[in-house]
Amino acid sequence: MQKLVFATNNAHKTEEVAKILAPNYKVLNLKDINCLVDIPETGATFAENATLKSSYVSENFGLDCFADDSGLEVEALNNEPGIYSARYSGIKDDVTNLQLLLKNMEGETNRRARFKTVISLLKNGENHLFEGTIEGTIRTAASGTKGFGYDPIFQPDGYDITFAEMDMTEKNKISHRALAMQQLIKFLKK
Repeated sequence: MQKLVFATNNAHKTEEVAKILAPNYKVLNLKDINCLVDIPETGATFAENATLKSSYVSENFGLDCFADDSGLEVEALNNEPGIYSARYSGIKDDVTNLQLLLKNMEGETNRRARFKTVISLLKNGENHLFEGTIEGTIRTAASGTKGFGYDPIFQPDGYDITFAEMDMTEKNKISHRALAMQQLIKFLKK
């Protein structure tokens, strides 16, 4: 069985991916390989940040690895917060970031936005990128209690509810992260 590292500290995410890739791959996370470093995300794009994380693990631990970087791009804000989504307000706080985004959108008629995820898979020394995007709009007020980040103000196209009002199973079928993961899984199962 091949070992594959998911550059995350989220045990739930690791377990979920491990079930999908079994029995061909044993999926480990950063804690499993004793990687205690907060890998810097200094890239200018989602792809660069994901590649920085997968490369760090590959170079320092000699293991095949995949990593993701995700964020929200709002058309009226020149695609902000983008790669800075988790720290848009200057701190890593979902509520503060969401409130700042709503404040910056006050009076704005163009509410188009997209969530984007890019996964970098570094396998056998080659980098493979997988992208998932979901289009939608930004609501004028938060709605729903499920999910995290900007989920309470993001309404995906074709739905009349936000990600935060959506059942997790449904969200996980259509989300940007799910779309990128489906491509990764298809590639690994080939």
